[in-house]
Amino acid sequence: MQLIRTISEMQQFSKGCKLSGKTIGFVPTMGALHDGHLSIVRDSVKANDVTVVSIFVNPTQFSAGEDFNRYPRDYDGDIEKLSGLSVDAVFLPGVDSVYPDGYKTYVEVRGLSEKLCGQFRPGHFAGVATVVLKLFNAVMPTRAYFGLKDYQQCVVIKKMTADLNLDLEIVLCPTIREHDGLAMSSRNAYLSTEERLEAPLIYKALTEAAKSVNDNSLKTNAIAQILKESLSEMKTLTEIQYASAYDPNTLDEIKTGGITEGQRVLIAVALKIGSTRLIDNIEVD
Repeated sequence: MQLIRTISEMQQFSKGCKLSGKTIGFVPTMGALHDGHLSIVRDSVKANDVTVVSIFVNPTQFSAGEDFNRYPRDYDGDIEKLSGLSVDAVFLPGVDSVYPDGYKTYVEVRGLSEKLCGQFRPGHFAGVATVVLKLFNAVMPTRAYFGLKDYQQCVVIKKMTADLNLDLEIVLCPTIREHDGLAMSSRNAYLSTEERLEAPLIYKALTEAAKSVNDNSLKTNAIAQILKESLSEMKTLTEIQYASAYDPNTLDEIKTGGITEGQRVLIAVALKIGSTRLIDNIEVD
């Protein structure tokens, strides 16, 4: 497994793979790898000749006052985990390599970035789209893999890829959960013992709302009510930023009328437990 630290070295590695006719699977991460990340890596290894995993805590997707400086970092532990998964290269660019002095260019996916998490994290998705495009240009993948826990990120990246005619396939991978239903996230490490005990109520609230959708043609304002009532049972809850039913393509809230048979619905939440912001979602047919 090669450790690659510069963009030029990464491009040289990928060009060599492509000249040999090999497919490249790419898993971009911010490190602090857990079983959710590793599941995505395994999907890439199965489907591609070569798999590249990047580890880069991207400063441009953190708003002022967010947790960039304390975001969990465990590079040695991450490399050890990847070494047993037939990963061919780990890309570890420095901030100065990705954003050199005088850097001015950013990518904005309008109409999607401002909704849901974008309302509470201004500039976040411009940072995400920009760094992902730069990583794509460095790795030159055949396929890139993203987890559906970050549903809005998946929608934004797919739209950017289509709009900019990028020659790669975006593969979306299911959310991996702890035994009690909590979606795996690097930020779970921030939770206190009490907060961690209550956190599975997020998934419980989502599944109750999903069951209501499947049971009858429920009005969507009732879904928001079910979610908020369920989440409010958490003693450590400090804020609900959003909790409702949304169109999975446009991310618009479905505000009026009933949900019709066959309609796809995204049930999504973002909240704070203590000072830790967590997101989760379920997609219902």
